[in-house]
Amino acid sequence: MSHQSISSIAFVGLGAMGAPMAENLVRKQFRVTGFDMREAAREALVAAGGHAAASAKEAAEGAEALLLMVVNAAQARAVLFEAGALAALAPGATVILMATCPPGEAEAIAAEVTKTGRHFIDAPVSGGVNGARNATLTIMVGAPSESFARAKPVLDALGDKVFHVGEKAGQGATVKTVNQLLCGVHIAVAAEALSLAEKAGIDGRLLFEIMGGSAASSWMLRDRGPRMHEPDPVVASAVDIFVKDLGIVLDAGRAAKTALPLAAAAHQMFLSASGLGHGGRDDSQVVRAYRALNAKPANDA
Repeated sequence: MSHQSISSIAFVGLGAMGAPMAENLVRKQFRVTGFDMREAAREALVAAGGHAAASAKEAAEGAEALLLMVVNAAQARAVLFEAGALAALAPGATVILMATCPPGEAEAIAAEVTKTGRHFIDAPVSGGVNGARNATLTIMVGAPSESFARAKPVLDALGDKVFHVGEKAGQGATVKTVNQLLCGVHIAVAAEALSLAEKAGIDGRLLFEIMGGSAASSWMLRDRGPRMHEPDPVVASAVDIFVKDLGIVLDAGRAAKTALPLAAAAHQMFLSASGLGHGGRDDSQVVRAYRALNAKPANDA
């Protein structure tokens, strides 16, 4: 292909997933300049062989690509437009948005980026911290073929399952939204099954051992199930992430006039767990909302 390959990357958002992703790009010989609000995160990138900048705009100065691993669409907008990172990029640069955003937001941001003559890649990811660390992320891309081809070497350095799902920004976000619908409902239903078994005095660990090897199993049941028995498991992904992501799922359903009753019920359970004060705990702890709901009433005769 005639397009020039990307060698310098500005990376904004060096969080639990962003940090190992940026390090993987450094390992693959890209020149990476990172920015994060936290100084420790910037220093860690420098220690790994990358460069650090004092602002998102400074990181983007003349870079051929800007990778956004921020929390949401509002943060992406703040970096691109308010902080001036978009204008600081090289003229034909590529913006790669990897945050989980509502499809309509990804589309709107894309329109503003492409009208400056730059490329936009809607590329949300799945695979969590482990996928980020091991460069085994699943990446769902909505972008014109030419823009996708340009960004592919960067994406290949981050994930081993890179899918071009459509020519339009927003389509990657839609696939990620469907992924989160399934994941959120699977975790909630595993917790629901566990509460019924526990109420009947059946050992939950044994239950998940049986179910995990049967047709009733799911990846989430096998992964999150064991953590539902721990009093305070290590946080792989927080309850509040599903409060946010299932909110995005329901918004997408509203926009497309599509009823999503199971997603809505799961969202209520994550909301409840968050309302009980467990928003920062591991998402397996949605089980606490079920335990609160199904506690023995005081006047149990």
